[in-house]
Amino acid sequence: MERMQISKFKATCLAVLDRVAQTREPILITRRGEPIARIIPPAPSPAASWLGSMKDSVEIRGDIIAPASEPTEWEALR
Repeated sequence: MERMQISKFKATCLAVLDRVAQTREPILITRRGEPIARIIPPAPSPAASWLGSMKDSVEIRGDIIAPASEPTEWEALR
């Protein structure tokens, strides 16, 4: 894990955060050689794990826009 002095981190904070997000490598922030913080990449979004998980598992048969039954069978239209 890379170590970085807090003074250098303060001067390049946004660049360091961008680098951690891109490389997914944590950085240890130190003050006088003692660790005070660890910058780690964010956890993957929960949506990323389920979006698209059902791809190619459903088959569409027929018209998906038309009503499921005839309008004459609807009680609200009587």
